[in-house]
Amino acid sequence: MACGRARNPEDGTVVDKIALTAGALYVIILLRAGGTFAVGWLAGAGARRSRFAGRISSEKFLRAERSIQRWGAPVVAVSFLTVGFQTAANFLAGSMRMPLPRYLPALFVGGAAWALVYATAGLGVLEVLGRLFAEHTALGVSAVAALLLAVCAVMAYRRRRTALPAADTAAEEA
Repeated sequence: MACGRARNPEDGTVVDKIALTAGALYVIILLRAGGTFAVGWLAGAGARRSRFAGRISSEKFLRAERSIQRWGAPVVAVSFLTVGFQTAANFLAGSMRMPLPRYLPALFVGGAAWALVYATAGLGVLEVLGRLFAEHTALGVSAVAALLLAVCAVMAYRRRRTALPAADTAAEEA
């Protein structure tokens, strides 16, 4: 007990949890994004001639490719702060053979930002849900159900939106 102060067991636990979670997430994102880059690198131009050509030529991939061609490594770093664009950006950076000295700093910086955002926000959400379930179980169940319904609605909307142009094209061809 330095200077006569008692140590509170609660001190530092939030920072320790965030640091541990961010560290684990950082390792995960380095492996996942680096692996996606490696798959893109190995696939190279052959992916555009394979059975995956339709998926790679989707609007999301084309938008990511145009961004990487124009801005390079900063697009890869910023892609970690987006949802759905990150995988496309890393895969295309690999398939476009972005040099490792340009890709790795983007991976390290973007991955660190991703890990910190998800560690802090993720732990915050888990803390709120934990308290909600402990103090108001019915409200907690309702909140999780509403969240799941919202996610399902967004997924259904996206699928319907992407299916409509294909149906319109098929109707025009007939």
